[in-house]
Amino acid sequence: MVTLHQLRCFVATVEHGSFTRAADALGLAQPSLAQQIRLLERGMSTALFQRVGRGVVPTEAALALEGYARQALDAVEQGSRAVADADRAVTGTIRFGLFGAAHLYLETRLVADMRERFPSARLSLVGQNSMDTIELVRRGQLEAALVALPIDDSALSVKPVTRDEVVYVTADPDRVQRAVTCTDLAAATLVLSEATWGDADYTRQQLRNAVQSVGGTLQAAIEVENVETALEVAALGLADAITARSVVRRYQDKLPAQLHCFSLEPRLYDHFAIVYRHNAVLSRPVQAVIEMAAARLRQLVRSTRA
Repeated sequence: MVTLHQLRCFVATVEHGSFTRAADALGLAQPSLAQQIRLLERGMSTALFQRVGRGVVPTEAALALEGYARQALDAVEQGSRAVADADRAVTGTIRFGLFGAAHLYLETRLVADMRERFPSARLSLVGQNSMDTIELVRRGQLEAALVALPIDDSALSVKPVTRDEVVYVTADPDRVQRAVTCTDLAAATLVLSEATWGDADYTRQQLRNAVQSVGGTLQAAIEVENVETALEVAALGLADAITARSVVRRYQDKLPAQLHCFSLEPRLYDHFAIVYRHNAVLSRPVQAVIEMAAARLRQLVRSTRA
């Protein structure tokens, strides 16, 4: 199969009369460009260049192909410009759902991405908690959303994006010198977020089940609604928190004291995914937002692991 990349390499070689100069112009290694020319010749079942000294000259077949190759590349360029123009012309409201702590991961950057891509559109990012956001997708009030798993709904398509480790967070590095076990959690003085959702929150469910597996009970000395407050309480040394590693890294500079993260034993993770209704035909703007949101979240989690 002939590819656009092969045609670009071909046209550059015709223009420059040399594999080396054509590769330099395209920012490729010379062997890579030469391989693309060989693949194109194989696809066309004919030789396209003859070596002359240190350069190459096009064959009659190459000269016959050149005009069509340029037309194909021009058509793709025009199509790309048309899509960009269409994106700039998008109006109306683009609605997209997010999990509750998305503002600590990507929300502001996602807004910037969306405004750059769709400058004429109104933007609406919706979601206080993944369970609420999933319900909006289920009802058709949102086309799609980026949420925290799990989802027990056969009517929804689920496309995993990434995961983020759930860690034990304390202001006292001497308090924990090793991975935190389920027994440690049962005895800890904890501040937990998601006070309204409580045990309906999936991270809470994971923690509760892990502690119960060793005969303990997960108890919060302090409950608050949002994770930022939980981290601020932990930074004051009033209790230890449990949250995702990336959230701690993003919020650390706003805290009054350094927080230290320790893995749980066994390790726990928050899993994130794109959800939408089965057989839904997603609009082009929402498809673009899905790609941007997934890329931003993966980038952030990778940087945290580094």
